[in-house]
Amino acid sequence: MKIDNPFESGHIKNYILLYASVVVIMVLFFFASTLFQEKKEKIEKKNFNTSNTTLQKLQKVNKNSIVKEEKFKLLDKAY
Repeated sequence: MKIDNPFESGHIKNYILLYASVVVIMVLFFFASTLFQEKKEKIEKKNFNTSNTTLQKLQKVNKNSIVKEEKFKLLDKAY
């Protein structure tokens, strides 16, 4: 079985047409995707209340609850 040189046998034209058709299909899909792309609504930025008074109250409550929940007593002296 002998493989012919596509440049000498004239088959290069088929390879070039195949490559060109693939490129054309890719370009058509690109244009179709840009034409039918829906425009997204603008998303509003959310602002959160970051006042320090509520944070301080929560921290005080958390400290009190941690002290009450201790189950183990630590040793007075570390070995």
